[in-house]
Amino acid sequence: MYIVDTPVYIWDRMEFQICMKRTDNHYSIDLPRHMAECDANYLRLMRLFPELRERDGDTLGVSMAGCRAAVSLEVLERSPYTTLVRLVQGPEAPWGLNPGFTVRIYHDARCAEVVEYQRERHFKAVYDYPNDAMRQRDEKVQVNRFLGEFLSYCLRNGVALREPAPVS
Repeated sequence: MYIVDTPVYIWDRMEFQICMKRTDNHYSIDLPRHMAECDANYLRLMRLFPELRERDGDTLGVSMAGCRAAVSLEVLERSPYTTLVRLVQGPEAPWGLNPGFTVRIYHDARCAEVVEYQRERHFKAVYDYPNDAMRQRDEKVQVNRFLGEFLSYCLRNGVALREPAPVS
């Protein structure tokens, strides 16, 4: 028997199915959809922080439920083809923890993937369930999708906190 779960998520005005397929009790990642998500995250990051390859950090303001917050990007590591960045929202919100991502950006592949979220790292593509860490079967897909939703929110509701560099 072959079963496919097909919940639909509205994301950037496009419909995406959840990036997992279920066949009996075995889950497998839908790699093309997952890579499309990571590719879209790269484009969002480049729109939010266009000077990422030249600057070591930047901040933008975001309005969330009447509260003002800042989203900071800090470059942790830079190499010819990749950049490791930390993306954090602050100050601490009264309703809970603020998102904190460490993202590996692959400039040659034009792709961005979460490597750490809320101090949890080393996400496998698929987890057995239940597991000792209590991770969902599709934890890696979920954190990359959440990054996409967070970046989309920032694109819709963010404002620059500094003047853009003059074009010469």
